[in-house]
Amino acid sequence: MKSLIVYCSTHGTTAKAVHLLRKQIDGDVIAINLDKTKLHSDLELFDSVMIGGSIHGGSIQGKIKKFMKEHEDVLQRKNLGLFLCCMREGKDAHEQFESAFPVKLREAAIAKGLFGGEFIFSKMNFFEKIIAKSVSGETEDLSRFDVEAILDFADAFNRNHKYLPV
Repeated sequence: MKSLIVYCSTHGTTAKAVHLLRKQIDGDVIAINLDKTKLHSDLELFDSVMIGGSIHGGSIQGKIKKFMKEHEDVLQRKNLGLFLCCMREGKDAHEQFESAFPVKLREAAIAKGLFGGEFIFSKMNFFEKIIAKSVSGETEDLSRFDVEAILDFADAFNRNHKYLPV
């Protein structure tokens, strides 16, 4: 199995999740941070694609949106996993997940995950700190990073993976 993880990580939380996830997925796994690297590979080379990002100002990163829009047809034919890092919990987190990923991709996904989030104030600019404080009431670093959710996602992904014709 050859898998690709495509993600964006603004302050490092999603990158941390991808690092843990990558170790748990069966087969060869390549991770590409769209904030740092352009995707030069043909998606047809991969059996599986996982897409992840985080919520900032109520929306997933624009590079992730663009990637999903440009490759939606191919992604629907892959073993697809979708994950989101966000500070919301429960119903609010599920609503953010639904607004982050197109319905066709959500329906095609063999694994979906909400990995929690973090407010790392030392990595935020002034504007981000104001928003984080208004959302959480906190002014110090806050973590709701969910390792168990990452392990559950990896287990579901490995278990539901199908070998697709090339």
